[in-house]
Amino acid sequence: MTDQQNTAAVSDEDTAPQFSLQRIYVRDLSFEAPKSPAIFRQAWEPSVALDLNTRQKPLEDDFHEVVLTLSVTVKNGDEVAFIAEVQQAGIFLIKNLDAGSMSHTLGAFCPNILFPYARETLDSLVVRGSFPALMLAPVNFDALYAQEMQRMQEEGSPTVQ
Repeated sequence: MTDQQNTAAVSDEDTAPQFSLQRIYVRDLSFEAPKSPAIFRQAWEPSVALDLNTRQKPLEDDFHEVVLTLSVTVKNGDEVAFIAEVQQAGIFLIKNLDAGSMSHTLGAFCPNILFPYARETLDSLVVRGSFPALMLAPVNFDALYAQEMQRMQEEGSPTVQ
């Protein structure tokens, strides 16, 4: 390969989009069972409320931290059986994306990667609290991202294109 070809190859690598998962970790974790042990003696008829949130923070160079927060409140009748929350985080190397692609990657693609880890962590936590397994359905983060972009556009908020 000639020097000219080497330079062209390096130049293409410098401008090509790059995505790499660097680390996945639990940032925060909590579990409360305010009515135990009495709750274990009641008939189990749970109602589940799930709240999820994502946030991202640029780190040095082209690294980004994305945090997916899942908060679950389970009631048995009118009483809170347990509250469980996990902040599942990841560090991602993301380079050479336009603003719209970067926004979508951070707002949908990265949370899609983190969700199975967060779901498993919550399930394990709930089972260790002596409650039945918590089976959370998959979440379509692409659809949630599209809804958020639509909402921002309707409100006149600046959106990333």
